Amino acid sequence: MFKQSEKTIKWKKEDHLRTVLLFALHTALIFALFVFSAFLDVEYDFKKMTSIVFSSENIEITVYIAIALVLAITGVYFYFYSEHRDFVYKAKNVNLLFIILETSILTMSFVGHYIGVYARPFALCALLCLLLINRRTAIFMNTVICILMFMADVFVANSFMGENIRSYSALIICYTTSLFAIYLVYGLRSRLWVFVMSFPIAVPVTISCICLEFEEFLIYPVNYILYGATSGILSVVIMMSLLPLFEKIFGVVTDYRLAEITDHKSTLIAKLIQKAPGTFNHSLVVSTLAESCANAIGENAVLARACAYYHDIGKLKCPEFFTENQQGYNPHNEISPELSTDIIRSHAKDGYDLILKYHLPQILADVAIQHHGTLPIRYFYMKALKFTEGDLDIANFSYPGPKPQSKIAAIIMIADGAEAKVRTLSDRSHAKVDQAVREIIEERMNFDQFSECELTMKDIDIIRATITNSLAGVYHDRVKYPKLKFGKSSGEE
Repeated sequence: MFKQSEKTIKWKKEDHLRTVLLFALHTALIFALFVFSAFLDVEYDFKKMTSIVFSSENIEITVYIAIALVLAITGVYFYFYSEHRDFVYKAKNVNLLFIILETSILTMSFVGHYIGVYARPFALCALLCLLLINRRTAIFMNTVICILMFMADVFVANSFMGENIRSYSALIICYTTSLFAIYLVYGLRSRLWVFVMSFPIAVPVTISCICLEFEEFLIYPVNYILYGATSGILSVVIMMSLLPLFEKIFGVVTDYRLAEITDHKSTLIAKLIQKAPGTFNHSLVVSTLAESCANAIGENAVLARACAYYHDIGKLKCPEFFTENQQGYNPHNEISPELSTDIIRSHAKDGYDLILKYHLPQILADVAIQHHGTLPIRYFYMKALKFTEGDLDIANFSYPGPKPQSKIAAIIMIADGAEAKVRTLSDRSHAKVDQAVREIIEERMNFDQFSECELTMKDIDIIRATITNSLAGVYHDRVKYPKLKFGKSSGEE
């Protein structure tokens, strides 16, 4: 899901032009959908459609609809350019936004024509925006889709096909239903619970339906209750069906996708458990730390957890060369420090390649290759110094980078180093753990590892405190239990 960046991208003239052209193109597509909606109402009779749209009575309405649509989409442009400028900077994000809008309009046109106007999936646009972008955008786009559907019902269907006062109700039905959907579904991690929420989502539709069709409702009550239920169910079912497609095309990672790839039965995690159990256990602890830190500084905690699961996945290539997977025998004792360095630092790039090979989200690959930044591998650098009389270039014993480019990558870098260091401490009191975490952070700051991400000193302080409290709890000292002997040897009869 998209999160507003703290940095503002500098726009060039071509960036403005590209974005305006994309908005204009999608405005034309929405107008075409309006025309198609009217085309449905005349049962695909092209001659009748042409005569109605371009008749002397309706030509002014046609022009008005076009101008009103341009004005409405211009307002959308100004909103995103002012509030989410970095988001619309990317063409794929603009396309994502409008394709959600256009898909919703098209779907509601079909359902309204073939099933009934009250059965339309009013909450579809809001739900897709909520899960693919963010809640704030979902609320705004809910207003936009309500206005567009109001225009389609009143100015397209009614002006051309005859007035129907009930069409005006689409504005309030769509608005209230979508808001219900946004706040009921937000934060849910289970697809089953999202489906269950389709029933309360249908409540505003059902109430409006009964009020507007009260006389008919008294005769056929079940029909109108089913209309409301259909609207809620269709909104959720169609949304769930479209999510994987949108994820694939636009490279968006939803919480549902993250939950699937962190399941212990997923391909790479299952391999890690089998071939590198020590690395897996380390990743579990790091995932807990990363999730807590992300929550504390307002980042996506589910994404941080998933990135932690996969940050060391590259160790699958040579698991026996990493301490946590060794059982007495260390193969580094038989090779040169230079070769050891190459093997150790290659796990970052190997992880990147492996994640992309299995078609996992790009963000996981980025964190895998960034979580060590350009840090030196001190142990083998010091070992190599013993075998040479001259100076060694520490760059030859360092990770190639890049440095962390996001807050989540920086969190993983700190949590990874802190967990490894605290695990080696003999004294794991809160004070010693805090000192170890401070040293890890200071080392990374001394090597300028956070210069390319948006991590602030406040964030760092919160991360330090969170990791310290978590690790002090995980690795706390335990009471030594006395040995007890039972039976004849203990003197009992």
